[in-house]
Amino acid sequence: MNLIPEINKDVLQKSIARARTQKILLPTFAQQKDPTKIPAAIKSRLRDVGLWDMDPVNLFRITWKNEPREHGGGFAEGNWIEFPPALTGVDATIIGIVGKWFPTGAHKVGAAYGCLVPRLVTGSFDPDTQKAVWPSTGNYCRGGAYDCALLGCPAVAILPEGMSRERFEWLRQIGTDEIIATPGTESNVKEIYDKCWELRETRGDGVVIFNQFEEFGNAIWHYQMTGSVIEEIFQKHYQEGRRLSAYVSATGSAGTIAAGDYLRTQHPGIRVVATEALQCPTLLQFGFGDHRIEGIGDKHIPWIHNVRNTNFVAAIDDEQTMQLMRLFNEKEGRECLLREGVDEKTLQSLDSIGISGLCNLVASIKTARYYDMDSRDVIFMPLTDSMELYSSRLQEMTEMHGPYSARLANQHYARYLQGITTDHVRELNYADQKALHNFKYFTWVEQQGRSSDELRQLWDEDFWRETFSQDVVDEWDRLIDSFNAASGLKTDSDDGDHK
Repeated sequence: MNLIPEINKDVLQKSIARARTQKILLPTFAQQKDPTKIPAAIKSRLRDVGLWDMDPVNLFRITWKNEPREHGGGFAEGNWIEFPPALTGVDATIIGIVGKWFPTGAHKVGAAYGCLVPRLVTGSFDPDTQKAVWPSTGNYCRGGAYDCALLGCPAVAILPEGMSRERFEWLRQIGTDEIIATPGTESNVKEIYDKCWELRETRGDGVVIFNQFEEFGNAIWHYQMTGSVIEEIFQKHYQEGRRLSAYVSATGSAGTIAAGDYLRTQHPGIRVVATEALQCPTLLQFGFGDHRIEGIGDKHIPWIHNVRNTNFVAAIDDEQTMQLMRLFNEKEGRECLLREGVDEKTLQSLDSIGISGLCNLVASIKTARYYDMDSRDVIFMPLTDSMELYSSRLQEMTEMHGPYSARLANQHYARYLQGITTDHVRELNYADQKALHNFKYFTWVEQQGRSSDELRQLWDEDFWRETFSQDVVDEWDRLIDSFNAASGLKTDSDDGDHK
């Protein structure tokens, strides 16, 4: 596997000239991890820029540590929600790190950067002659299209036609070159793959497919960024007298769950928990199906999922997440939670949780109950996006079920929060992990052109140590620094202030 592509000097020089003309400075991965390393001139410029603005300086906001402001924000420690026992019903501390404050409102913009920029700074992607193709079920293609817009690269977004209306509207608003809607909804990923093969066959070298399910840049970005920010928050705010016991993440493309690989290097006894929809129980029972938890569960095991590092699987009923969405966001629901002892600060933060975040919350509670966790245990999970991206889903639920009442809120609190049990879970032993690994064969070898030897390589622990090695991102950063220096936008005197 070549994580540092061979440099194509001719294409690289064209990309450098494009960056010079369009005043594009690239942040390093070290700066995304630690924004204190961002030049003061860049921070000054950001004071006049909105979080979602189509300004290349927002590339420097691809970090978990953005100040929670829609316009002009700086940087801090990160954003997280600590869920109280009145809501979770367990003594373990459950913490969700908030993705809402990334540009686009979801952390996938970072994963897309991790896939695109190493190709850009080596000349293995040519924005003059090629389009970047972003196949996903929503947030990743939005992130890729946004990164491309800031970098002046043409983009093609591919996503199922049944995804939320907000996703399609936003892609059109930012001027995405092409938006392709494939048949189906959340779990119809093969249809996305089929469209990618069609583009390869009809357009040849005119497209580069950035498939999040097999792009190691996706997993590496989360290993470095998501894993490290969780460790920093834990060490600074939760370490004393407690232990980091679990990391819970919906699988989706298996990028975000790679943070668990990093956390295991710091906490060898941690349990890494993969969540999926009960209606599509691929990890639970090699199953299939359709579901409504946008962003997860796709009837296959992603190529970049290191299942050898996954200890536990929790399958969550999509009806549970949809009704919790109403409980957390409707007036009657919040009044119910207030009556049950949930504090006002927590209530005000609940709109920072999207549908997959609700899935992760339920899975975290299941994990705490299954392992008999107590007040010494801390569980972290990502909140990929927020309700800002799902207002149409709330409207659809109202149209289907009528106005939300106090009676329904009481029922949903009792059934879908306090009534959470350890059903539909699976603790993985070595043989289970190996079986899930081997299950990749039917997608990746039979359908997507990978070899059996490549699949065997993914079972080797040394493979993942090399993939996630600090040397990889250090080399990427060296190439980014060289790119910026060659563009003339970064000098010793001003350190990049050329907007």
